[in-house]
Amino acid sequence: MISKQTRTYGILLTALMLLAGAAFAQNSRDAYDLSGKPVDPFKASEGKLVVLLFVRTDCPISNRYAPTIQRLSAEHSAAARFWLVYPDKNQNAQQIRAHLRDYGYTISALRDPQHGLVKLARVTITPEAAVFTSDGRLVYHGRIDNWFVEMGRARSAPTTHELENALRAAERDAQASLPPEPAVGCYISDLD
Repeated sequence: MISKQTRTYGILLTALMLLAGAAFAQNSRDAYDLSGKPVDPFKASEGKLVVLLFVRTDCPISNRYAPTIQRLSAEHSAAARFWLVYPDKNQNAQQIRAHLRDYGYTISALRDPQHGLVKLARVTITPEAAVFTSDGRLVYHGRIDNWFVEMGRARSAPTTHELENALRAAERDAQASLPPEPAVGCYISDLD
C-alpha cells in the first residue's frame, strides 16, 4: 500500500515535471535579438502568421534570395510577420548587422544559437522557410521556390513558388497546410 506522503510526493513531482516541460517548450521558441534579449517570435507577431526564414551571412544561395524575401515580406505584411533567423552559432550580432545592411534587409533578425527555432521549424538548410499559424502550428517548411535545382545549378527563374503558395493558403484558411519541399543551400551545422 502506498502511503499518503509517497502519493503526495508523486503528485508534486509529476506537477513539477509538467511545469518544467512547459517551460522548456516555451523557451525553445525563444531566440535572441541582436542586442542579446530573448524574443519569442510568436508572441511578438501580434496574432499574425509567423514566417521564419533561416539564413546565413556566408551562404551564397541565401544571399541571392534577399530581394525575394524582402518582396514577400512587404506583400504579406498585413497577414504575416517575417523574421530572419541566423542559426550559425559562430555568427555574432556585428556580422549579422553588416549582413542586414549589405543586403538591404528591413526584416527583424534573430539569432538561434541553441537551434530551438531550427528544431521547431524542422529545417536543415539555409535558405529555408517555415510558416506557422499565430498559435504556433507549422503549416509549411521547405524551400522558398525552385530557383535552385542543386548546389551550383540554378534556373534562370523559378517555376514554382512554394513559400508564396503556403502564405496565400494560410491567409485564406488557417487550417491549410502544404507538404514540405526540400531546400537547396548551405547545411545548418551542429544539428543534434
